[in-house]
Amino acid sequence: MSGQGQPSRYNRSFGGMAGALIVTVLFVVAFVTWRGLFRTDTDDTPVPVDWQETVTLADQAGLQVVRPRELPAGWIATSVELNASDDPRWGLGVLTDDGDFVGIRQQDTSVDSLVETYVDEKADAGDDATVPSEVTDTWQTWSDSGGDHGFSTEVGDEAVLVYGSAPVADIEAFIGLLTTSPATTG
Repeated sequence: MSGQGQPSRYNRSFGGMAGALIVTVLFVVAFVTWRGLFRTDTDDTPVPVDWQETVTLADQAGLQVVRPRELPAGWIATSVELNASDDPRWGLGVLTDDGDFVGIRQQDTSVDSLVETYVDEKADAGDDATVPSEVTDTWQTWSDSGGDHGFSTEVGDEAVLVYGSAPVADIEAFIGLLTTSPATTG
């Protein structure tokens, strides 16, 4: 018998495997370098969203969403969420003129749940703050060790949270613009 039925064998050596590994790593490094040379810079300019249109839709659906009357000069709305189904919720994400984030969330849930989701699971409750707005003048404050801040209240059965990494003064300025009045068309 001439070895029929037995699989063929080839020599496997540590040196051969190390050599193959080195060739593979060199190929990956060369490919990444080549791709980097011909890659154009990505545009990370924030894309504004039309949040006022969403507010109009909320008004038409009979939802009373807490939103700013307007955004301060240079601020850009970058995300908006409206769910008018059985679990209504509203959210708006904004970048300040310095690129810091401020957001607002409104939902039929507990304030604690919103704080855990959008500020931190271990956010510290602070003192109540007086920040005049058309919604309320008294807000519960929150903060975390990473520098995020939140201000919460309740409107009817819904929790409202204004939060972000922006300086507290910017968040308070945003709160001062909040309203529940129907959007005006103009």
